[in-house]
Amino acid sequence: MYKRIMVALDQSFMTGRVLATAVELAKATGAQVAICHAIDETLLAQREVAMMLPNSVGKTEARLRLGARGFLDQAAETARKAGLEVEIKVVESEHKHVSDMLIEAAAEWQADLLVVGTHGRRGIERYFVGSVAERLVRKGRRSLLLVRGEAPDD
Repeated sequence: MYKRIMVALDQSFMTGRVLATAVELAKATGAQVAICHAIDETLLAQREVAMMLPNSVGKTEARLRLGARGFLDQAAETARKAGLEVEIKVVESEHKHVSDMLIEAAAEWQADLLVVGTHGRRGIERYFVGSVAERLVRKGRRSLLLVRGEAPDD
């Protein structure tokens, strides 16, 4: 079965559900776990933003990293309380889509399963925001577990 499970978290309403699913599966299979978060810096890398906020971009990036580390530490503590050994991974890029960062992180860590949440976006929001889960399905080369969720107002 699965020996190395990477779970991707994003500080959304799905975080608890995705983590609980990955923890349950890891306990059942005796798998190692890595909890990963991808920081999307593409907006900050745009020339116009950098010109408007030349001194703020670096501070914003630092805050994003610190925030990610804090919520990943909490997630790791939850998994450790369940008896798992956990690694934490923060990946970031100014040029790559979140899905590409997660694919690369899972390959580098040699995960045999990637666990992610799907937010249930529909219509125009999905068109503009896109779906990390959908891109992972199309582009990924390893097993993928999608933890379905409905938006809180559905």
